Amino acid sequence: MKETVYVESSVISYLNGRPSRDIIITALQELTRIWWEEKRHDFELFISESVIREISAGSANDASKRIESIRGCAILVVDEEAVQLAKKIQRGANLPEKAIEDALHIALATVSEIDYLLTWNCKHIANATIVPRIESICLAEGYHCSKICTPQELMGI
Repeated sequence: MKETVYVESSVISYLNGRPSRDIIITALQELTRIWWEEKRHDFELFISESVIREISAGSANDASKRIESIRGCAILVVDEEAVQLAKKIQRGANLPEKAIEDALHIALATVSEIDYLLTWNCKHIANATIVPRIESICLAEGYHCSKICTPQELMGI
């Protein structure tokens, strides 16, 4: 049985984004493409209604490309259990109100027992100072938190 990965919207955006002038963003886009082409088939991929909502924003053409790229990913439904855990994560990890969607990604992956949460959001999700708080909150609520990582970390390079 394959390990499972919740693909957060930042990964889809980097995968489909126009080449950036910023050398760091360009490198992250390339790492994302490599992971998508070479590693994604090693995992069972999941997204959520929240991911679909986020990647549907912007120009119709760009949104269409992002939506097309997630074809074949299983879709997790936002339920009350995930919403309640997201609120606890947001408050307990001291995330700003605007980061409730980020907390929802974490909660959905955790409640659904997904092995990994894949993201490039290092401000509110894959942040070394925040992850221990998130893990403690999930554990206190009776959940094993999904392993939060970037595509680079999940490639093993």
